[in-house]
Amino acid sequence: MRIIDLRGQNLSRAELLAAMPRAAMGTSEATDLVRPILEDVKERGAAALRDFEEKFDHVRPANLRVPKGAMQEAVKTLDPEVRAAIEESVRRARAVAANQVPKDFHTDLAPGARVAERWIPIQRVGLYVPGGKAVYPSSVIMNAVPAQAAGVESLAIATPPARDNNEGLPNKTILATCAILGVDEVYAVGGAQAIAMFAYGAKGSEPQDGDVLCDPVDKITGPGNIFVATAKSLVSAFVGIDAVAGPTEIGIIADKDANPSLLAADLIGQAEHDELAGSVLFTDSEELAAKVQESLNYRVPRTEHAERVHTSLSGTQSAIVLTDGLDQSIDAANAYAAEHLEIQTANADEVVKRIKNAGAIFRGPYSPVPLGDYMSGSNHVLPTGGTARFAAGLGVHTFMKPVEVIEYDEEGLKELAARINAFAVSEDLPAHGECVLSRFVKDPYDKATLDAQEKEAGLK
Repeated sequence: MRIIDLRGQNLSRAELLAAMPRAAMGTSEATDLVRPILEDVKERGAAALRDFEEKFDHVRPANLRVPKGAMQEAVKTLDPEVRAAIEESVRRARAVAANQVPKDFHTDLAPGARVAERWIPIQRVGLYVPGGKAVYPSSVIMNAVPAQAAGVESLAIATPPARDNNEGLPNKTILATCAILGVDEVYAVGGAQAIAMFAYGAKGSEPQDGDVLCDPVDKITGPGNIFVATAKSLVSAFVGIDAVAGPTEIGIIADKDANPSLLAADLIGQAEHDELAGSVLFTDSEELAAKVQESLNYRVPRTEHAERVHTSLSGTQSAIVLTDGLDQSIDAANAYAAEHLEIQTANADEVVKRIKNAGAIFRGPYSPVPLGDYMSGSNHVLPTGGTARFAAGLGVHTFMKPVEVIEYDEEGLKELAARINAFAVSEDLPAHGECVLSRFVKDPYDKATLDAQEKEAGLK
């Protein structure tokens, strides 16, 4: 891993942000490739989806919507240990999500003057579950559980067909997870074409699809590669999205007493995802940095996906950041705003309190990132690419919208009428004021008598 040495430098905020390692993303090229896919799916529906599945996933699904029987069969053949792990993950995620549901409230401002806030579930949501280099039943859980806790009425899941399945069905573990969660609207569609299907809906072009294959959704959530992220960005003008996610990343703040072997294992664990995955260690101990590098040199060639891990760790998005002390390590970590941030220091509680920017914080050596990936009860769909400076991870709130309810009676409005009118006139929007005055005076347009009418109505 390369070294970024911040020691002895008094960096401005802009300089510190610029110094952080990031993956280089070819977004303009992706846009040029994705836009025609979106337009084709919008125009041709199911026929275009089948063509793109054959082109990109090398299989033409017999059924774009997965039959319920295939999902139930997947549950029956699921390895019992894997099923137990999935069910435990679901149980813990549901327990946390239940406590995340926001509460309605109201504020009484004066007699007859109340403003309330209701949290309303989004009506229909499309959940994307990626394929690619790994299988992600965990992403089914992380998307579906908070949506169900929020009360979303209609959930649809899209995930690529498995290339080793001649019928074009998705991975069996993913299908089994959907069935365990009670989600039966599942599509064997991946990539940008899945995002187009959710955004625009898709009509069926063959008899088994009927008139409509998939209705459009109100919001799309879930991680994916650069093409999925680009597609989400392009359709975000008229359908909600959770975020435009980039490659996954880990940041670790460690001091001289941290275990270098564990640090190396955690850096490798994140690098295993993707060649563009970012792994960053912040430490003020040059000795620890050397020991971590030594451990990486031993571990990387022996890990299952050694080539992928080596590419990730040697890329511009990964680094060991040397600092003058814990304060600078914290400042640098806040500038990096990691998707996952581990704290492996002697005073972890105090460090956690000083973290301003992170998708999720993993405190102590026994809270590694894979715990959050699978079974901690937290959500693993988190902001990437530094967006944790202003964004949060997926949760129940992602699938709900706060709506204010304004309820004033006659006396409540009357008390404010003259002031509202004055405010409106000051903004050169007199008709705004007239909307209010009309409820209390006969003729707000008669400027000669308006003052007298206001006095008579008790507005002045």
